[in-house]
Amino acid sequence: MSHILVIDDDNTLTDMLVGQLEVAGHRAEPAHTLSAGLDRVSSSAFDVVLLDVQLPDGNGLEYLSRFKNAPSEPEVIIITGHGEADGAEKAIVSGAWSYIEKPHVLKELHLHLTRALQYRREKRKVNTVPVSLKRNKIIGTSAPLNKCLDQVARAASCDVSVLITGETGTGKELFARAIHDNSKRAKNNFVVVDCAALPETLIESTLFGHVRGAFTGADTAQDGLVKHADGGTLFLDEVGELPLGMQKSFLRLLQEHEYRPVGASKHQFSDFRLVAATNRTLEEQVHKDLFRQDLLFRLQALTIELPPLRRRLDDIQELVTHFMDALCRRYDLETKGVAQDFIDALKSHHWPGNIRELHQTIEQVFTSAFLGPTCFAIHLPEQFRIMQVRADFDRTESTATPSDVSLPSWRKYKEMSEKSYIEKLKVLSSGNVSKACRISLLSRTRLYQLISKYEIDFG
Repeated sequence: MSHILVIDDDNTLTDMLVGQLEVAGHRAEPAHTLSAGLDRVSSSAFDVVLLDVQLPDGNGLEYLSRFKNAPSEPEVIIITGHGEADGAEKAIVSGAWSYIEKPHVLKELHLHLTRALQYRREKRKVNTVPVSLKRNKIIGTSAPLNKCLDQVARAASCDVSVLITGETGTGKELFARAIHDNSKRAKNNFVVVDCAALPETLIESTLFGHVRGAFTGADTAQDGLVKHADGGTLFLDEVGELPLGMQKSFLRLLQEHEYRPVGASKHQFSDFRLVAATNRTLEEQVHKDLFRQDLLFRLQALTIELPPLRRRLDDIQELVTHFMDALCRRYDLETKGVAQDFIDALKSHHWPGNIRELHQTIEQVFTSAFLGPTCFAIHLPEQFRIMQVRADFDRTESTATPSDVSLPSWRKYKEMSEKSYIEKLKVLSSGNVSKACRISLLSRTRLYQLISKYEIDFG
């Protein structure tokens, strides 16, 4: 028997839905406001929530994530009397199971509910299967990192294309290798293609190979990287740098897995699995006509977004220990201790270069002439100690004389500016999501993320 919560301010419809669900053998409860619904999902376990959009105390779509993240993690089905395409898209992007208009809810609910409950049962079985993930050199146990590792396990269990996004230095190639090493292709090649480093005139022959005499200097035939990836994984690093002309050829390769070496008369076949990575926002590249939308659809069958190091500060201690141990082995030194002020100074840094920058910083520490058995903050480059002193001073200032602090933190200022921008965008676009995307050049997904983040009623 499933436990279902119906949240709607229409008492007649709520009573009808509760009655229909109980007749079908479910346990159903009503709630007529968002606050009442949130109280119920916080204190009781529900399998499914039927959520209205226009409620007396707010818009259901703006609170969808809070219902999804309740302790029992229920599936959410949106029911609305005013259905429209933008609202439906926002619901799906926010994690709703489905979106039903009220005139059809009594007739269509049974099918939606049956599928949602079947999915929930199967999801629980999958989640209870223990997975021993090979995660060589992926260090840390923070919640953002664990979420990415769960996605790696999911990607490794299937053969779809994967797009890994994230800032420079977040470890995109490490995660691509982890997907390969945990997949059924692990015994075959992992072939790296650095799209940013390939000369445009050589991309085609590098990827597809060439026959003898295909061009000046082609004295012998040569297999391309696509051939070497046969049976294994082809990793396209910085795929956003792939020239437009080559994107069309690569789209065909992804569709057919057939290619023709430069100068050859016959096509060849390669059974590779594609993983791509980029530090660019490819949706924005599509808007600027720098990246093909149809290729983007092919690349992102599954997307993994890696968090920057500033969102993984809990992992810094473990990362430092890992880098220290590796350097001690390299230089044949005894293991170094790490003082708390050393870690505190590292946590004060914004890390624009992410883990790569942290690794380089630890290597710099080893060049200090005064380094002894223990690493202290004084061994760090000067800018780190300056930032730590400033951070300590700012905290003291904020606590001692809050009235004297006239400038918010950068993060707070950024959030205030983002919220103000979205509110102005709503007015300028008259609440039309499609028009707002054209004005701002934001993708629909990113716009919905910002709307949800700042709980703005965009309709």
